[in-house]
Amino acid sequence: MTIWTPNDDGHADLTDHDAFVQGAPHNTFARLRRDDPLHWTEWDGGKGFWSVTRHADILQLNRQSDLLSSARGIRIEDQSEEEYLARRTFQETDPPEHMSTRVKVAKAFSKQVISGFEGQIRDLCVDILDEALQTGTFDATKKIARELPMRMLGRILGTPDEDLPWLVDKGDALMANTDPDFTDHVMDKLETDEFRLMPFNSPAGAELYQYADTLMARKAAAGDTSGILHMIRQPGPDGKCINEREFKNFFCLLVAAGNDTTRYSLAAGIHALCQQPELLGQIKEGSVLDTAPDEIIRWASPATYFRRTATRDFEMHGKTVKAGDKVVYWFISGNRDDAAFDDPFRVNLARTPNKHVAFGQGGPHVCLGMWLARLEVRILFQELAKRIKSIEPAGDIQFLRSNFVSGIKTLPVTVQLE
Repeated sequence: MTIWTPNDDGHADLTDHDAFVQGAPHNTFARLRRDDPLHWTEWDGGKGFWSVTRHADILQLNRQSDLLSSARGIRIEDQSEEEYLARRTFQETDPPEHMSTRVKVAKAFSKQVISGFEGQIRDLCVDILDEALQTGTFDATKKIARELPMRMLGRILGTPDEDLPWLVDKGDALMANTDPDFTDHVMDKLETDEFRLMPFNSPAGAELYQYADTLMARKAAAGDTSGILHMIRQPGPDGKCINEREFKNFFCLLVAAGNDTTRYSLAAGIHALCQQPELLGQIKEGSVLDTAPDEIIRWASPATYFRRTATRDFEMHGKTVKAGDKVVYWFISGNRDDAAFDDPFRVNLARTPNKHVAFGQGGPHVCLGMWLARLEVRILFQELAKRIKSIEPAGDIQFLRSNFVSGIKTLPVTVQLE
């Protein structure tokens, strides 16, 4: 039994966000992995690009930041130099600049430090689940999956709880800027470049800039020098500080990526419980708690792709990638590659080893928040399994309209309590 069967015809247009509204076009990715693992796509919206779809190729290329640069943007869309410099975060930089910024905050996201959040995360899960489960039938994305990372975001940023729904709405408008359910400023339907210097070309970026100013002024007035927002503003090993624009972009990144990716991993995991009932019993029994988070995150693959830009010509699969060409790593395809994963369309919570690429493994840009994501997923499903006898679908699910972020935005379920 598979959880979900892709229904695309095997020739989906990967530049078309509508090709992802029924879930990722996995028949297309399977064809490319089999027949054309380095595939060139012409694109009406800008320069064409190469697609890398095999797990092994993604791992190999992701290690070569000198060959494939992040410093031209990480999405398929083209940017001018002015736009790139205005919008960039440390995600869009290469070593050594990337590491100079990363090292400032890496300790705050280390496994050791994140493990200290376990009690807080468990308390949050208890509150969220006790509230959500009492209604019996509800939207699990909204009532559970959205709530946990949102509330943890507040702990990390040091923001008031009452501000969090607004912040997450703005983060959604950034990350899901091609879905009209999340923004009125739908990127691929724009007829204006008014916000082209804002993060993700979104008016929400301007609003988050203003919020960051207000928040930091409030912290300064209170003498608050704790937390990650203070850390990122300190001099790096080279003695340099990030400028105000870079700080605000970092803030936007934390609000958006720090919430959406974990939300959609949780939603995908809950959907898996609905479709594979045996998973609930496995979690209750407890033997898969260490391996379950990575399998759920592999299954979700919330970051659909990241783009790089070739710094010089190179050969692969009998083709020549030219310097300046865009190269797209389709993580969601690598995580369904049957050359790397047995029965990849089935969730196996005991899967080990599990060398998924959902965190961008193998390169300098491996996800800072991976230990936090794993911990949130483990505790949420552990606490959920304690409380329910069963969970079943209660209606149709809806996916994001996005080829950049993969997620179930609506997940109606019915639960039976213990």
